[in-house]
Amino acid sequence: MPLSRVTRPVPYLAVALGLALAATGRARARPGVSADIVDTAQGGGRVVSLTFDDGPNPADTLRLLGVLRRHRITAVFCLWGEHVDAHPEVVRRIAADGHTLANHGMRHDDMSSWPPERIAADLRETNEAIRRAVPHARIRYFRAPYGAWGRTAAVAAALGMRPLGWRLAVGDWEPPGADELVRRLRDGVTPGAVVLLHDGGGDRGQTVDAVDRVATALKAERWRFTLPQRRA
Repeated sequence: MPLSRVTRPVPYLAVALGLALAATGRARARPGVSADIVDTAQGGGRVVSLTFDDGPNPADTLRLLGVLRRHRITAVFCLWGEHVDAHPEVVRRIAADGHTLANHGMRHDDMSSWPPERIAADLRETNEAIRRAVPHARIRYFRAPYGAWGRTAAVAAALGMRPLGWRLAVGDWEPPGADELVRRLRDGVTPGAVVLLHDGGGDRGQTVDAVDRVATALKAERWRFTLPQRRA
């Protein structure tokens, strides 16, 4: 659940970080992966990206997968490492349905004040948990817990993951009712938006219901559901 809006990392930080990590043998920057925080969906016109944080959460994640399958939507699942270890079979279902796996930290810590080496260790531990569940998984994005970025954006890019932000967060971490979530999504969605939602961290039944209803409405209006951008 976010505490702050997305902020842009200081440009020199990525360079300094890459040198520091390379010097310690911990990581090498991956060519073509920007440290800028992406909040824009791929494509033009009425496109939107759905992203889900804090799972896997068996009951709600599995029901959400059914909704997305029915609407033929591909989404991004930002996975909490401890939950991955607890429910690897759900992660395998997410991957089998063709969704994109993302790193959301091992223990959902606020890393905004952490040094790069500690951040890198956490992100690597999370990636290892995901790959225990789904060997050879491509982990394309990292989203900072609470939206508290600090140096995490540059570290994630050095490890080959695009930092993933959002344009619209509807506050589903404090469930206001499915009707209210539908209203917030319908009123707030704009072309090209990355939308922050949750399938874990609590009872997310209202989110699943709202996604089902909004997907029906948006598809009727010829919106397309795409993944977030990967490159700057």
